[in-house]
Amino acid sequence: MSVSTNCLQLAMEFPKGNAVSLGSFFNGGKEMKDVIIVGAGPSGIFSALEMVRNNSTKSIVIVEKGNSVEKRICPKSKTKKCVLCKPHCHITTGFSGAGAFSDGKLSLSYEVGGELPELIGNQFTQEMIEYTDQIYLDFGADDKIEGINVEAETREIRKKAINANLKLVDCPIRHLGTEKAHDIYLAIETYLIEKGVEVLFATQCDDIIVEDGKCIGVKVSDKNKAWEIHGEHIIVSSGRRGADWLSGLCRKHNIDHEPGTVDIGVRVEVRNEVMESVNDILYESKLIGYPKPFKDKVRTFCQNPKGFVSQENYDNDLALVNGHSYKELKSKNTNLAILCSHQFVEPFNQPIEYAKKVGELTNMLGNGQILVQRFGDLMDGKRTWQKELYRSNLTPTLQDAVAGDISAAMPYRALTNIIQFIQDVDKVVPGFAANETLLYSPELKFYSNKVKMDKDFNTNIENLYCLGDSSGWTRGLMMASLMGVLMGRRLK
Repeated sequence: MSVSTNCLQLAMEFPKGNAVSLGSFFNGGKEMKDVIIVGAGPSGIFSALEMVRNNSTKSIVIVEKGNSVEKRICPKSKTKKCVLCKPHCHITTGFSGAGAFSDGKLSLSYEVGGELPELIGNQFTQEMIEYTDQIYLDFGADDKIEGINVEAETREIRKKAINANLKLVDCPIRHLGTEKAHDIYLAIETYLIEKGVEVLFATQCDDIIVEDGKCIGVKVSDKNKAWEIHGEHIIVSSGRRGADWLSGLCRKHNIDHEPGTVDIGVRVEVRNEVMESVNDILYESKLIGYPKPFKDKVRTFCQNPKGFVSQENYDNDLALVNGHSYKELKSKNTNLAILCSHQFVEPFNQPIEYAKKVGELTNMLGNGQILVQRFGDLMDGKRTWQKELYRSNLTPTLQDAVAGDISAAMPYRALTNIIQFIQDVDKVVPGFAANETLLYSPELKFYSNKVKMDKDFNTNIENLYCLGDSSGWTRGLMMASLMGVLMGRRLK
């Protein structure tokens, strides 16, 4: 059989929608690519995007276990209840990762979004933020920036924060909006495919292939078959959704890493009137504290003015709470996360598993759904009953959340930190610690197991690069996208 005939036969065996070019096959029938990207999250997308925009001639394949943007449709808008989509939650899995269904905030300061500046420097990070931000603008992002030209008003908020022993990080925000983020990533997806980037949807990366300290490819599968793709450069950008999977790879293939941080917390929901003094000035109040007695880091995260509390599902039907805000659709409430950071050292080194157990226990109390409790009931030592949720000014936007007692599942240390922090924030935003304030649980962020790398993102495994939130170095859209841009520049 000739090489060309062999290639044709192999191409015909691939399922529809995952077709590959004949030129990508050689070397005894193994598929070959110059660059293999595992996971179509922001860091992987922007790696490919920067290469294409710089007229790279390298062949690129993106392996994504979820669907394309246009096929990622959450049925909850019709069912009014999470139906546990299989095989994956459309909100967390697919092209752009959770980015296509997030509220779509781009933090435009190097001080926000993880520890990447420790690798590449503060000034360079800020320069790259501005460059990456322009890419989002090129694909249709709103040119309005929140939180600028409000120095006097910000000073007043900062004075209140100082009085409450909190630090205010004022960060300019470009708000995409959930529906607009969807459109932007669809435009990027279309652009990449038109430029010849191959995207394998509904395809799982089962493992990487490492020989003699060098990564030479990946093992993948779809519902029909399993095969190998070999390449010169392998990028793992599995996102927060794939942090646990990457942790397993690190242990299996001896990829140098260290236990990272996991965040355990709640999503708080209040009336817009309570937060309008901050919403109107900064859009998002990034407050950090170290409350007594434990003095762990506690912070606000992902604030959604006039937004909606949402549910997202992870492996083994783990239901987590999140929040969205749209450009057009508005609610009467503001929601935000309060997260308590946990750093584990010897002898325990499985922080993701620890956080998952907290989530599973909370889900058990909520019969598989998100649990919600009024702050006043928590302080009074009683559970919240379903009928009590509609007796106040505040109506829950996550209507299928189950009223209960989050203290029955939340670790004492985390809950103590959260309660003290809420009371501190109340000094900055009066009414934040009102009896009717709603606390949804569990809110968990899996950033764990920071992969060791140099400023060029080299790991101890040759030709293997780990980017984005799953690497432990970034938190959020902008920093993950920026990391991808730098990777794409290197490989162009």
